[in-house]
Amino acid sequence: MKIAIIKYNAGNVASVMYALDRIGMKYSWTDEEEEIRSADKVIFPGVGEASTAMAYLREKQLDRLIPTLKQPVLATCIGMQLLCKHSEENDTTCMGVFDVEIKRFKSTELKIPHVGWNSIEAQGENKLMKGLSASEYVYFVHSYYAPVNPYTTAICDYVQPFSAMLQKDNFYAAQFHAEISGLAGQNIIENFLAL
Repeated sequence: MKIAIIKYNAGNVASVMYALDRIGMKYSWTDEEEEIRSADKVIFPGVGEASTAMAYLREKQLDRLIPTLKQPVLATCIGMQLLCKHSEENDTTCMGVFDVEIKRFKSTELKIPHVGWNSIEAQGENKLMKGLSASEYVYFVHSYYAPVNPYTTAICDYVQPFSAMLQKDNFYAAQFHAEISGLAGQNIIENFLAL
């Protein structure tokens, strides 16, 4: 199986690589269109800020490439947010795979960003949570969120219920960091690779 990890200026790539190494999968880290298009699976990770990440994706024309991919794509953290239509983070136009507006958490009681382990609840048919319980603990680090919407396949509650996972056609997305979410996260990655 050929796995491409999309290379752009958003961190946390090493954790994704370690997660794939642990389960014995080979991969390439690339921003080359042909290598991404020819991959069996594509992983779009991320840690960072929406407007600078989108500027880099536009510079490399990855913002045009990613929404046209036909193979299974897994986006995590800011990768998920960039697949949505727009982010309140620096008023950023994103890629629009999901017709969803990313919002900033607002709370006087709870700390923002939302950092640490929290439970997610599967919604409907969630192929990435196959073999897991309907409720699992995973690791989050984010100040912005996708509201619950028709693409939501898992919900987390922090400040209010929000989308922990999204899915549309071949695009799968997780707000949490599956690559550092222990056994549950490893199972989610394995389920993605088995699609």
